[in-house]
Amino acid sequence: MNRSDSIQLLRTCLIDSFFRDTYQAVIATLEAKDLEVCITDGQTCCGQPAYNAGFWNQARLMAQHTILTFEARPGPVVIPSGSCAHMIKHGYPTIFREDTDWLIRANKLAERTYEWSEFLVEVCGVQGFQSSFKGRIGYHASCHLIRGLGVKQAPLLILGNSFPETQVHVLAQDCCGFGGVFSVEQPELSTAILDRKIEELHANAIEIVVGCDVSCLMQIEGRLRRTGSKVRCAHLAQLFVDQEPTLTS
Repeated sequence: MNRSDSIQLLRTCLIDSFFRDTYQAVIATLEAKDLEVCITDGQTCCGQPAYNAGFWNQARLMAQHTILTFEARPGPVVIPSGSCAHMIKHGYPTIFREDTDWLIRANKLAERTYEWSEFLVEVCGVQGFQSSFKGRIGYHASCHLIRGLGVKQAPLLILGNSFPETQVHVLAQDCCGFGGVFSVEQPELSTAILDRKIEELHANAIEIVVGCDVSCLMQIEGRLRRTGSKVRCAHLAQLFVDQEPTLTS
């Protein structure tokens, strides 16, 4: 991309509602690479919770609104969430597969939608950032990011080049137990899955857990806090700004 190219940022519901520090950090990392960040008005939920719960009629309405909102401007749509990016890139074409007109529009939006780390590495050629963070880092690869989108190397490339002298522990690539409505409908099973992740964190003396989905990080940190652990979580972008990397807004 050229200098001062404009991108549209889809904030995501969780980041917009609860994690403003993450929001500012994502913008800072994009602007650090001479990208003009446009915050499109009228954003709402992408529809993933309804889609995952089987309420496809409601999900279609939210998808239509999102398509209308973002197709008003050209250029890439960047999302600091593997799960929301997966919804637009794969969920939208699925729920509109029998509606030719909306399927065409959904596919056009999907083609120019990128998860944050994917966009920085694969489109902008970013290798890493400067950071003053010191500590033992654990990287959690969220399910939608690695399995749904196939984005496996971009976050690790950023981490490896940004912290060449810091040992980054890549956590086992299994679910954190969140799964959106799954953690609500199956809390005991969700917690059992999550506790395996917590055990791995402590076994490897992790000081901070980073990832590209605040939903997973919220799930992990919630359990850490309830068990009295001092380990904290943060979106990967927050390691590269002049603030304490934490989910707390």
